[in-house]
Amino acid sequence: MIYVFTGNGKGKTTAAVGTGIRAVGAGLKVLMVQFMKIKELSSEYNVLSKLENFDIESFGRKGFYL
Repeated sequence: MIYVFTGNGKGKTTAAVGTGIRAVGAGLKVLMVQFMKIKELSSEYNVLSKLENFDIESFGRKGFYL
């Protein structure tokens, strides 16, 4: 199953994390892909990386995008 959360404003990461945690709780494996974020600087990565079956891949670099 694939979920894509896009758009302006807040709530995309929160929705993805919540959906992922529910899936892990149901025994599924989760891969969360983030664009324009650096994994090591992400507070959600620090917590979610400790969960089994929840992987995060981030594609980004330092700086601000316009």
